[in-house]
Amino acid sequence: MTENTTSNKINSYQKQENKEEMKKQIISFGLMILFTIIAFAAVGTGFIDSMFIVPLIFLLAVVQVIFQFFYFMHMKDKGHAEISGIMYGGFWVTFLVMMALGVITWW
Repeated sequence: MTENTTSNKINSYQKQENKEEMKKQIISFGLMILFTIIAFAAVGTGFIDSMFIVPLIFLLAVVQVIFQFFYFMHMKDKGHAEISGIMYGGFWVTFLVMMALGVITWW
């Protein structure tokens, strides 16, 4: 009898956790769609000076990548430390290489 009660508590807890996770994913998906619309509107309307459009688009892209990693690729969950380290290390190396190429090219 107690085993069934414990099982029901675990199931209700897991259902609540799944509901919260789905809610976060839907909100982040909606925000990513909004950021995409903002980027298209910034380029399409021409209200923003072209000097500011590129940094705006890069900023929106970085925010979308962060949403992708944390909510859709579950990098915020436990057990992803090694994979996260490899991915962040790859981004850091890529950033350093791009900065070095930029310095070499424009110096």
